[in-house]
Amino acid sequence: MSAIKLNSNNFDQVRNNEGISLLDFYADWCGPCRMVMPIVEEIASERDDLLVGKINVDENPELAKEFGIFSIPTLVVIKNGEIISRSSGAKSKDKILELVGV
Repeated sequence: MSAIKLNSNNFDQVRNNEGISLLDFYADWCGPCRMVMPIVEEIASERDDLLVGKINVDENPELAKEFGIFSIPTLVVIKNGEIISRSSGAKSKDKILELVGV
């Protein structure tokens, strides 16, 4: 499965997810975001047990504000509706998977 492009209209699937969600807050103009995006897509295609979502902060400032996003890329991991970890800056696949807890 590929990463889901999330916005305020479809964000309830994250809120209602009983498993683990990995959220990638990014912007199209951000160089480090473009480095992380293929890694996030790869994780989404490999891991059916994760809900992986991408949130463009320029198009969804209300979600960025809700999650207190001040720098991008920021990865947020949610489990059963609670934020369990978050990290800003470009990360390797191993570091992202560590963040997710696998």
